[in-house]
Amino acid sequence: MSVPTTRVPPGGRLAWFIFALGVGAYAVAVLGRTTLGVAGIQAVDHFGARASIIATFVVVQLIVYTAMQIPGGLMLDRFGPRRMITTGLAVMGVAQVVMALTESVSVAIPARAVLGAGDAFIFASVIRLLPNWFPPGRVPIVTQLVGLSGQAGQIASAIPFVWLLGARGWAPAFLAVAVLTLAASLAAALLLRDVPPGFEKAQARPGLRTLRSNLGAAFRHPGTRLGLWTHWTTSFAPMVFGLMWGFPYLTQGEGRSPAQASALITLLAIVGAIAGPVLGLLVQRHPLRRSNLVLAMVAAGVVPWIAVLCWPGPAPLWLLTVLCAGLALGGPGSAIGFDFARTFNPRHRLGVANSAVNIGGFSACIIATLLIGVLLDVQSTGSAYTLDQFRVAMAIQLPCYALGILGIFRSRVRARRLLAEAGQPVPRWREALRREWAARQRASAARR
Repeated sequence: MSVPTTRVPPGGRLAWFIFALGVGAYAVAVLGRTTLGVAGIQAVDHFGARASIIATFVVVQLIVYTAMQIPGGLMLDRFGPRRMITTGLAVMGVAQVVMALTESVSVAIPARAVLGAGDAFIFASVIRLLPNWFPPGRVPIVTQLVGLSGQAGQIASAIPFVWLLGARGWAPAFLAVAVLTLAASLAAALLLRDVPPGFEKAQARPGLRTLRSNLGAAFRHPGTRLGLWTHWTTSFAPMVFGLMWGFPYLTQGEGRSPAQASALITLLAIVGAIAGPVLGLLVQRHPLRRSNLVLAMVAAGVVPWIAVLCWPGPAPLWLLTVLCAGLALGGPGSAIGFDFARTFNPRHRLGVANSAVNIGGFSACIIATLLIGVLLDVQSTGSAYTLDQFRVAMAIQLPCYALGILGIFRSRVRARRLLAEAGQPVPRWREALRREWAARQRASAARR
């Protein structure tokens, strides 16, 4: 694995070029990941299967994705980001070809599993590139920009992919995604680099014993667990909405047109794109208050969900808009989990630490996605569901939120205790605000 020396990474034009390659790879991966979510209703007809079976496609994909996080993180620390991104995209491209050409559930489910395995390599590898190419102070912001590329992939699935699916049908739409994914894999193989020119390379790759030690140390650290619970609580609900159940819920449950449903799902990406850089700046300026920002992002999603679930009759468009905007903040909020991993772990185990964080949200997404499908089928014998049936099923997300919030509070206490022992206690709010006010006063005086 290539690692930089202690010199500060340059962050120049070449760094931004590598960054563009990385975020392009992630955008394509998100496009491939979310295609079945916007094609859920068509998938029921295409495969002649019930909703719980189609939900199994996504659940299997996410189970494999989650199960591959730790092996993928270990391989990332051993082989480096370029090889992992190239391999992951190639695997996803082949899986999309199979999805395009099959009408058999028994073939499609393994194809989605293979797609999940390839997808597992991408995000952590792109995040792993950033400390190698950018100065530490800029990493929180560029991490949020990586999240924006994921929003672009979701927009691509909600608009051009949906259009192509309706205009040309199942096979052409999925083959187009497959070609794009394989092209991105080729670009990564030819152009991506793990470290800037002139940076020293490690003499030997870490051995199995070292990798096992890194894995245990990363999981034992409460900062890593804080990142994991952050990712769990902020990201699972927007993933459930965007990957599988948002489009059916809006069209069948709330009675919205497909165009309105696509617009609301696209709002997830638009609001996330706006909020991401702002949140990155806040994390950069207030690194000791990151968990408070996380809890604010969680509240922005859970409060509108409670309002929608309790609304008498179909929710008004403005409330559905507030819901989607609130869920959208979970994407940028989940990136803070990787910032916890970066600041609480040494560089040589960042790959496995990032993968450990990534397990959080996808584990919750698997649980919620599967249970929603089961609850829908328990209430109905057909493939059409009422608003009340959707509400009962969607309410299963609330216990997932509660468990994640509990995990954040418990791991935050332990992480702050370690910071205090290291001589960096987290100041009380009153003291922090007083320091902020004093700094502003000094800056104002200096300008005069």
